[in-house]
Amino acid sequence: MSRWRPPSPTSTAIITREGFEKLKAELDHLWHTLRPEVVKALAAAAAEGDRSENAEYTYRKKQLGEIDRRVRYLSKRIPSLKVAEGAPADRDAVFFGANIELENVDSGESVLYRIVGPDETNARLGWISIDSPLARAALKKRVDDEFAAELPGGRTHFVIVGVSY
Repeated sequence: MSRWRPPSPTSTAIITREGFEKLKAELDHLWHTLRPEVVKALAAAAAEGDRSENAEYTYRKKQLGEIDRRVRYLSKRIPSLKVAEGAPADRDAVFFGANIELENVDSGESVLYRIVGPDETNARLGWISIDSPLARAALKKRVDDEFAAELPGGRTHFVIVGVSY
C-alpha cells in the first residue's frame, strides 16, 4: 500500500474586506511582534547551556516553527486572494457574502448562515465557507426555493426563508 494521496482541492481565493484586513493584521502581528519575542526567549533559553534537556529551548524552537509556518502560509495566501467588494446586482439571490436564513424541511429547524471565504469561516458565528456543500447547494437560489445538500449526516432538504447582504 502506498502513501500517495490525491492533492486536496484548492480552496476558492475569495474573501470579504474584513477578512482580508484581519489576515493582514495577523501576518503583521506574527512577523513584527510575536516572532521577535519568541526569538529573544529562544536565545535566552539557548544561553542556559545543555540544550538536550532544556525544555524551554525545545518549546521555543517548536513555537518558532509554528509561527514561521503560519507566516509562510499567509505570505503566499494574501497576494492570491480576491476581495469581494459590495453586494451583487441581484440582491434577491444567494451569492458570496449573503446572510441566509434556512429552514430544514424535515425538522422545521431554522438556521442563519453567512457565506464567506474559506479563510474566514467561523462555526460559532454561523459563517460557512463558499466551498462547503451547503453553500454550494444554496448558491443562486432565491427566497422560497427548496434545495438539497449532501451533508455529513446525509442528504438534507432546506427552504430559503430570507436573503440579505
